[in-house]
Amino acid sequence: MLFSVVLKDSRAFSRCFKKGDWCACKYLTAYFLPNGEAFNRVGISVSKKIGGAVERNRAKRIIRAAYRRNETLFAIGYDIVFAARPAINGLKSTDIEEFFKKRLVKKMDI
Repeated sequence: MLFSVVLKDSRAFSRCFKKGDWCACKYLTAYFLPNGEAFNRVGISVSKKIGGAVERNRAKRIIRAAYRRNETLFAIGYDIVFAARPAINGLKSTDIEEFFKKRLVKKMDI
């Protein structure tokens, strides 16, 4: 990832969930909050409602791949947390990319 760092701090996750703005589709919800840095911090949250370890890891992989391909579209200086929903099972990263391009990037620019 060019302009991003992995978000691992649980306090940062909680801050995004509570104070951040959000954008959702039937596959995932994206929470974002300005972080005041010169880079984005990206975290992915996948619960056990998605399925077993194989399904959860696949969901993380497709979200990460979609973000990596469209990283240049995102505004810089945000904490972004992606929370997967159960409908994500069986999707490809191109489906997630459509959500990024059509809705999420536009909402983050506002």
